[in-house]
Amino acid sequence: MIDIHCHILHGVDDGPKTRTDSLAMAQAAVNEGIHTIIASPHHQNGIYINSRLDIEAKVMEFNRLMQEENIPLTVLVGQETRLHRDMIKELQMGVITPLNNTKYVFIEFPSGEVPRYAEQMLFEIQVAGYTPIIVHPERNRQIAENPSILYNLVQKGSLTQLTAASIVGKFGKAIQKLSYQLIESNLTHFIASDAHNTTSRGFRLKEAYEKICKRYGDETFYMYMENARLLINGEDVYCYEPQNVKKQRKIFGVF
Repeated sequence: MIDIHCHILHGVDDGPKTRTDSLAMAQAAVNEGIHTIIASPHHQNGIYINSRLDIEAKVMEFNRLMQEENIPLTVLVGQETRLHRDMIKELQMGVITPLNNTKYVFIEFPSGEVPRYAEQMLFEIQVAGYTPIIVHPERNRQIAENPSILYNLVQKGSLTQLTAASIVGKFGKAIQKLSYQLIESNLTHFIASDAHNTTSRGFRLKEAYEKICKRYGDETFYMYMENARLLINGEDVYCYEPQNVKKQRKIFGVF
């Protein structure tokens, strides 16, 4: 398996604190059947700043460390960037890094809202030649209350990524239900762990894929698996015509 969203680098954000913690995550990933991970430390979320050059250096160092420890895992360069008004400038300056140096760029919204300028900024990112991927939209309170917001953004070219833990119910039944609705409405294109550690925020990617396969069949299962591969190779991914979903009455859970 390929995990396109993971906080595996130590000492850079709210992921692992020590090298030992990072190595424990790497071994846990291998035990789960993951062979490739995109490291995606937080950037510009009001707390953490992780620029492209810093991430590249840490990824190179961590891959060397895993070789020394005989852990058969490859870590690629990525970044989880909070949407902000200087994104185009930071992309042009090389501060923001696309995923594995492809056209794909992670976009994170604040947990409680979708910024009013989001639609325009996502459009400008696409004009600049990149494809924005909105991470964990199922855990955004405003999208949960009004999924048509996400439908509008996907219809205009943005992609999305669900969290494995959401699919298996780790964040509660309401978020799990919304995750299923987004899948059924063709409003998501990737499944990833967003793992931060080996305990409270573990991988759960294998479990999520098993649930998807059981609930939706082989075609949907393989589409998400293949999209992860296509992404790291910089190729176009599978997208189906998005549909709107019914408004959620009430959403509870961790955001």
